[in-house]
Amino acid sequence: MIVDVLVIALLVAGTAFFVAGTVGLLRFPDLPTRLHAVAKADNLGLGLIVIALIVDEIAREAASGTGIALKLLLVWALALVGTAANSHLLAGHARVHDTDPERAADATDAADVRKDEAP
Repeated sequence: MIVDVLVIALLVAGTAFFVAGTVGLLRFPDLPTRLHAVAKADNLGLGLIVIALIVDEIAREAASGTGIALKLLLVWALALVGTAANSHLLAGHARVHDTDPERAADATDAADVRKDEAP
């Protein structure tokens, strides 16, 4: 009973961070703040959901729960690395092309359009 309440609370908190990250992505004006919102909120949200799944798995099946817990932690670690790499690439692209931070998201879309229009 207590484990179920803990798991549900962790899942709800993780989902709330995902929603906050998505709202930040849609509402913030420039690329750096959008990257910050997505990177921080989504990684924390995923971490809380992974912890909830680990607690649930260990509470239900103590014998095989360790292997699944390690796999879930590996998924979380890979997501952390992927988010960091993605943020670095997007910020580097905006810096190399001397894009104004307030228009960085629009400039990446415009660069893709220009590539399509080139002869």
